[in-house]
Amino acid sequence: MRRLGSRLAFVIFAFAFAAWRIEPATAQNAMLPPKPPAAPVRPVTNDYFGVKVVDPYRYMENIKAPEVQKWIKAQADYTRAVLSAIPGRARLLAHIRRLDQSATRVWARRLPGGLYLIGKELPGDNTPKLYLRQGLQGRDKLLADPAKITLTAADRGKGKNVIEGVGLSNNLKYVAVGIEPGGDELDGELHVVDVATGRATGDVITHVGAEAWEPHWLPDNRSFVYGRLQKLPPGAPAAEVRQKFRSYLHVLGTGPAKDKAVFGYDVAPGIHVKPSQIASVRTQPGSRWALGVITGSVTPNGAFYIEPITELGKTNSTWRKVAGFRDGVSDIVMHGDDLYALTYKNAPRYKVVRTDARHPSLATAETVVPPSQAVVIGIGAAEDALYVQLMDGGISRLLRVPYGPNPKAALVALPFDGSITAMETDPRVPGVLLDMTSWTQARKIYAYNPRTNQVTNTQLQPAGPYDHPTNIESAEVKVRSYDGALVPLSIVFPKGMKRDGMNPTLLYGYGAYGIPIPPYFSPVQLAWYDEGGVFAVCHVRGGGEYGEAWHLAGKGPTKPNTWRDFIACAQYLLRHKYTSSARLAGEGVSAGGILIGRAITSRPDLFAAAIDKVGLSDTLRFERTQNGETNIPEFGSVKTEAGFKALYAMSAYAHVRPGTAYPAVLLETGMNDPRVDPWQMAKMAARLEAATTSGKPVLLRVDYAGGHGGLGATREQDDEQHADQWSFLLWQFGVPGFQPQ
Repeated sequence: MRRLGSRLAFVIFAFAFAAWRIEPATAQNAMLPPKPPAAPVRPVTNDYFGVKVVDPYRYMENIKAPEVQKWIKAQADYTRAVLSAIPGRARLLAHIRRLDQSATRVWARRLPGGLYLIGKELPGDNTPKLYLRQGLQGRDKLLADPAKITLTAADRGKGKNVIEGVGLSNNLKYVAVGIEPGGDELDGELHVVDVATGRATGDVITHVGAEAWEPHWLPDNRSFVYGRLQKLPPGAPAAEVRQKFRSYLHVLGTGPAKDKAVFGYDVAPGIHVKPSQIASVRTQPGSRWALGVITGSVTPNGAFYIEPITELGKTNSTWRKVAGFRDGVSDIVMHGDDLYALTYKNAPRYKVVRTDARHPSLATAETVVPPSQAVVIGIGAAEDALYVQLMDGGISRLLRVPYGPNPKAALVALPFDGSITAMETDPRVPGVLLDMTSWTQARKIYAYNPRTNQVTNTQLQPAGPYDHPTNIESAEVKVRSYDGALVPLSIVFPKGMKRDGMNPTLLYGYGAYGIPIPPYFSPVQLAWYDEGGVFAVCHVRGGGEYGEAWHLAGKGPTKPNTWRDFIACAQYLLRHKYTSSARLAGEGVSAGGILIGRAITSRPDLFAAAIDKVGLSDTLRFERTQNGETNIPEFGSVKTEAGFKALYAMSAYAHVRPGTAYPAVLLETGMNDPRVDPWQMAKMAARLEAATTSGKPVLLRVDYAGGHGGLGATREQDDEQHADQWSFLLWQFGVPGFQPQ
């Protein structure tokens, strides 16, 4: 449905909407093909600290079992048939493709000598390629085309190759490129290319993991450090896949089997790395130090160690501790012998401190950016200064902090109020590159020049015809949640839209790991607004909009705040007549599956539809998966009573109740997903199908060449997914043009 331009059209639309409201099941489901057979029920009961929990579909966790594969395939085929037959989907997909093909997508890094490393996806390209450019207006030299790189592992055919992780040698002679097949983050490879000739050197490293695989070169320009997963025998438990991570040193021209572990699990004496923790090594051009980093993968803090680069890999380890987990340090960058640490200890919205790498001590560190109302979310070291990214009420700010004692930080004037989605610095180059966007304008790449104190558009991101749409606007409000907490809500909608409760509305939320959701925009989103759609983001507790305190308020035992905040934001949209329950949908992705799953199981009456994308649904069983143990710090463990209670409360799967009128639900998974196993969505789909009495569809969308929620996805996969999601919602909302004849 296009935006309505006449009273007559409005009346016709209102009549169609009213008719749909009278007989929703008949109008919506007349087009459905015969459903595949229901999943067999084989109950398994677990006793957790005296609480018996019944799991009717436990057998689906054996995702490779022929009967499970057959059931999933039948569900996937059914979903494909239903979605493809929605009237209006083909038109919507064509519109999405036109918008998506209207502009080139670019990311960039500045290098010495006026060089730029560029990832670029031209209209017509399906995945980005890697280029090198001399000067802002220079010609691009192709360094790597993932489609033309042959992966060496025998079991391929998972999907298209995508670049994930790039490292240039300090002399700019070699580039190590990480390649990921079909979104499989745990089965990537590193390939080294000679920059001058564009030819591969023959150095290929398999089985690298996305968490810490980005290569960091040493000053000799012949070696680099990278992260690699352990090789497991067939039949090893899934939870072992991400265990015992190590970083290795590779020398060009040598076989990977000879690479020596330099940091990580059971490598350095005196440094305890738990099996579930991720250990990586960073180097920085011009620095004589290597930084060893241990994280919980999902934790905002880590442990940091430092060692002279010349000592890497030697028998007698000289690693020295800079910070432990209790110090609340989330990042450290280096400049000469200075270490700048971003920490939330005694500063819930973070601060920046400086210590000496030769004698590191956080106890005596100098505070260079004190805590304030704004949240400090990023730091970067350039040649001239430290650059600090702030988030103030959802708006990004930039601080420049000169090097040396008693620095005076100064705000950099930015071109508009929006969000910095990427901040790129290089210690050999003055200034900073900034990716900036907002809810209503497309991303551009800006450069700050400290000599002129000016921020200018680099034009590295070419202008597109839909970069500054004039037909949409946004609003920022704060919603009072059930307990009085004020929750930020961002609302984007067609300009001049009437608040009459008739508008198709999609409410999104996440709320995990302390990750904030800043303003963002893509031309593809215009397809939703052109259908009269409203898009809203509820910045629930568990995210990082107000620093670590906001994160802790939606983590583990406090997790119910996350979906209760989401429900409060949904109610706000209804009260203020942006929409009605008949035209409201909620969406959660990954850990956001907890949010959307518990929202619809708590208040099924509040939503007409829901999108649960690669969602974490059965939290009680997540711990046993390949990504489960790394998430224990965020969600808890069933091995403790307190952990079980928290996980049970947040398990949407455990709270599906038979005989309940649930909304229409589109569940999505990728068969190469290493973060949230595909059986999570399969089990949730089976249980919802068996329980719901609404007559509304429960669909399981399966991408057999996809990974985790669009990571590693091609342009074609993204476009198809958007068309499926939005046409599904418009169908369920009763919007004319998306209903059966």
